[in-house]
Amino acid sequence: MMIADQKVVSLNYTVKDTEGQVVDSSEGAAPLVYLHGQGNIIPGLEAALVGKAPGEEFDVTVEPADAYGEYNEEIVQVVPRKVFEGVESIETGMVFNAQAENGPVQLTVAKVDGDDITVDPNHPLSGKTLHFSGSVIEVREATEEELTHGHVHGEGGHQHEEQAAS
Repeated sequence: MMIADQKVVSLNYTVKDTEGQVVDSSEGAAPLVYLHGQGNIIPGLEAALVGKAPGEEFDVTVEPADAYGEYNEEIVQVVPRKVFEGVESIETGMVFNAQAENGPVQLTVAKVDGDDITVDPNHPLSGKTLHFSGSVIEVREATEEELTHGHVHGEGGHQHEEQAAS
């Protein structure tokens, strides 16, 4: 079976940036398992995997527009320290979750200047060209439940908590 929309795919992979630094890898961990065609992985990698079969290797370079987007300087902002109510020490590199107009967003503290805190909501990999290499382990049909929910269930996928009947 080959990779196509609505198939469950298992991959071993390594991602490197343009300097050759490993950004992420499944080495020594469970493979990545996802439902193809549902936007569960970045678009550039998903497109490059179409038609691959178990046992095949891949070597793909994905530009920022097809990965995590271009870096957007305009969304970086300076906020007052009081926004971080209850946080005693704020340091560069700290990551916070915040609620924005379009839902939750992850913010990285880019700079601390007294009571002025510069926060950056860009994805840490935005603006970066990424190099993926790896191999396809398995391709299988998705279950009806996986198709309905838009993601993989079970081992390597998303788990739903069972609710007790009342």
